[in-house]
Amino acid sequence: MTTDTAVGAGASPSRWSRLAVRSESLAVLAILMVGLSILSPYFLSVSNFLNILLATSVIGVLAYGATFVIAAAGIDLSLGSVLGLSGVVGALAINELGVPWPLGILLCLVTGALCGLINGLLNTRAGIPAFIATLGMLGVARGLALVLTNGVPVYGLADPVVYLGQGRPLGIPTPVIIFLLVGAIAHFVLAYTRFGKYAVVIGDNEAAARAMGVRVQRHRVALYVVSGAMAGIAGLLFIARVNSGDPTAGLNYELTAITATILGGTNLFGGRATIVGTLIGALIMGVLQNGLNLLAVSSFYQQMAIGTVLVLAVWLDQINRTRRLR
Repeated sequence: MTTDTAVGAGASPSRWSRLAVRSESLAVLAILMVGLSILSPYFLSVSNFLNILLATSVIGVLAYGATFVIAAAGIDLSLGSVLGLSGVVGALAINELGVPWPLGILLCLVTGALCGLINGLLNTRAGIPAFIATLGMLGVARGLALVLTNGVPVYGLADPVVYLGQGRPLGIPTPVIIFLLVGAIAHFVLAYTRFGKYAVVIGDNEAAARAMGVRVQRHRVALYVVSGAMAGIAGLLFIARVNSGDPTAGLNYELTAITATILGGTNLFGGRATIVGTLIGALIMGVLQNGLNLLAVSSFYQQMAIGTVLVLAVWLDQINRTRRLR
């Protein structure tokens, strides 16, 4: 059995394959950066690179969560809406209910994890396909966020929470530090723990996973909980950056997060996943959006560009998969 998280005899081939995918992703990133540096004189600057990393941090954390789910051949279309709901719950708890800010932060994560738990149970226990279950959660979470706030953003958060989004220790934005720290933890879990390895094995061959003694149903639920918790962290970073809980936050972010995940080399149909690749994919999306903004490209065309990149990423992934099977 060949998986991205190498196990046993398949370790060497999978490592070479993983490096090849990352090389392709890095090549795309490099081409984008060279092209944009030629087209815009403002692109190559320290402040702009920090802006790219800052803008990438929220999408990147969402993409980490998507990587765990997609590794096991799942999908989570509710990421953006869960981000919005988690942020609203945290903001309301701190601003309206007056709970201590650490508890407000915890509520962001718990809200996201609970949404992930529901997604997982709907998929595994109720037998609803992940596409439908998470699409339903997309609507429910967004609607609940609007109901809780009457469609009006909740302004004003505790200073320690705002620091998580606007602080700059050593000149580095706090969200960037959190983005990289969460990425390091996610990489370790996916690549070096049974939890992560089992996720990839389930996506590669579910029957083999069952034969190994993996409790597939329970593991899928846990993966959706991780994805939801990541959306909760992303929701926290979002409200901390803008100092408000916006019920429309994260609109269409799931598309960008999934695109970043596939661009980084994670197989849309499971069995291969890499957090390092996802980080590179998130940077590609961040550089692309930043460059389009610098070139004053309309947001309507930017959405078209993201959709096009997603289709191309899946197409190229299919080509690579076909080559490996020959």
